[in-house]
Amino acid sequence: MKSFRPDRARVAREIRATVRLALPLILAQLAAVGTNMVDAILAGHHSAHVLGAVAVGASIWSLGIFSGIGVMMAVPPSVSQLDGAGRRHEVGAVFRQALWLALAMGMLLWFAVRHAAPLIALIGVAPGLRDEVGEFLHAISWGAPALTCYFALRGLSEGLSMTRPSMYFSLGGLAVLAPLGYVLMFGKLGLPPQGARGCGIATALVLWLEMGAFAIYIARHRNYRGLGLGERFDPPRLARIGELLWVGLPMAVTLLAEGGLFVAVALALGTLGEDVVASHQVALNIASFFFMIPLGLAMAITVRVGHAVGRGDASGVRYAGFCGIGLTLVTQLVSAGLMLSMPHVIASLYTRDVAVIATATELIVLAGFFQFSDGIQVASNGALRGLKDTRVPMVFTLFAYWMVGMPVGWWLAFRQGLGARGMWMGLIAGLSVAAVLLFTRFARSSSRERWRRASTVT
Repeated sequence: MKSFRPDRARVAREIRATVRLALPLILAQLAAVGTNMVDAILAGHHSAHVLGAVAVGASIWSLGIFSGIGVMMAVPPSVSQLDGAGRRHEVGAVFRQALWLALAMGMLLWFAVRHAAPLIALIGVAPGLRDEVGEFLHAISWGAPALTCYFALRGLSEGLSMTRPSMYFSLGGLAVLAPLGYVLMFGKLGLPPQGARGCGIATALVLWLEMGAFAIYIARHRNYRGLGLGERFDPPRLARIGELLWVGLPMAVTLLAEGGLFVAVALALGTLGEDVVASHQVALNIASFFFMIPLGLAMAITVRVGHAVGRGDASGVRYAGFCGIGLTLVTQLVSAGLMLSMPHVIASLYTRDVAVIATATELIVLAGFFQFSDGIQVASNGALRGLKDTRVPMVFTLFAYWMVGMPVGWWLAFRQGLGARGMWMGLIAGLSVAAVLLFTRFARSSSRERWRRASTVT
């Protein structure tokens, strides 16, 4: 592995470029979190029954989101490598195949979400909720093709280092969802009240509006000219689609592994009582909110690394990766400081229940401790995506989360009597192992010989 001696001026330039890309992406991710908050707030004001149905349905829907987004995450590095290589005219051919893949994934998710009854029964949803959960899923499933196509469009734009459109349309969708959801769920403007079904319909409609607006924007904006996007009709080409799946499927598995870990933790803690579950949900909500910052940075790092690969800049690969990881650690220092210095204040924003606040405060402190390992693992994974190196990182994350994090957490929680604290200590262990493995992988793969072999611009 070659030594890396950074030049201050180049580091400053790289950080500025990464921040310019990342800020809109961070806001776009926060808007996505806001969508879940809007759904939960509207459902909670409707009734506890509807809130429960929407919460369960949204958890199942999130598994579909992880799958669809994960596969479409192959688009940004593919586009950024072509852009860096000065082959923008070839982007259209890749994008058309990405759209075919997005349509296929969208239809697959539509079918899977509509037939999720066995999963609803498996996770032990109360019989009184099952009908409304099914209605929510049937309604929101119609948005699945729009979701995957939206992320194909977003991947194209982000791969070309144009991240502001993602922010515009995510925030716009959030602004539309609140009034639309209110009208449909509560039955305003002469419409019958739809409850959980109305929440699903509103979300599906917003997904189609976001996708349509993004498509029109790309078709009309001058920044997307010269890409050959609409120069001809291409039928599905299995070889090209296979290349995208080769990169994207491991990402989908990685996202499902991480999302599945938190679902498993929640189910395990459900045996310890309502207060523990509520405390876990408060701490997880805080951690998820702050996670949007390193996640947005990781997406920007993917683009910067991919662009350097495309232009054949070996040192640029390392600058993009290491500067991005360093920048992520700075942001994590801020979030960790907030969680460690005022956990009680943060927990009190969510509830007045003394028992819930006490346990949530302990968990928020633990969340503060894993900010650094979480930042390193997500940023390193972003850098590796820029190299199209996704299969080994998938194995690393599966090992870290399910062979380290979950067993350690379960042992501490139930064998050592630490309860929720034990499960969160397991999360710290899993994220720390993932951080070490993924950072080491990028440090080694970013040497010229390795990334030349691992990433070919196609």
